[in-house]
Amino acid sequence: MQIQEMDDLHPIDLVQSLAQSRAWAFERTDDDQIAMVVEGQWQQYALSLVWSDHNETLRLVCSFEFSPPASKLPALFETLNMANDGCWSGGFAYWQDQRLMAFIYGLNLAGGAVASPAQVDDMVRISVASCEKLYPAFQLVSWGEDTPQAAMKMAINDGYGRA
Repeated sequence: MQIQEMDDLHPIDLVQSLAQSRAWAFERTDDDQIAMVVEGQWQQYALSLVWSDHNETLRLVCSFEFSPPASKLPALFETLNMANDGCWSGGFAYWQDQRLMAFIYGLNLAGGAVASPAQVDDMVRISVASCEKLYPAFQLVSWGEDTPQAAMKMAINDGYGRA
């Protein structure tokens, strides 16, 4: 993707250009906000990116529907804590009222810094990849009998070969 005059480009314009180049469904909901849908292996992910002039931060929320039984919430929250301990960028939250699992990521651009297309692409890629990697662990503790430790061990082990 080639973008000219990066210094004058609004961060959400940059996100929109990325969405167009990737042929992702998107809606520009405001000058400072865009919503997209990205198809993953496990889920369809709703991404919302918002620019805050006040905080000089581009915030990404990657979410998917998730509605575990109430009896499984303590195990889910323990799994979320373990997942967040392993996240270098961003973190997970479960929004019970909305029945959404969310991965939240912020890119600070303080002092007039400008986001690059590669940074925005990485934000989206890391967010979706984190959801894809940990979705099975959240499923196992929410609907199975796995402990958070066993579910996380399974989720973070790389698979070898093909079935």
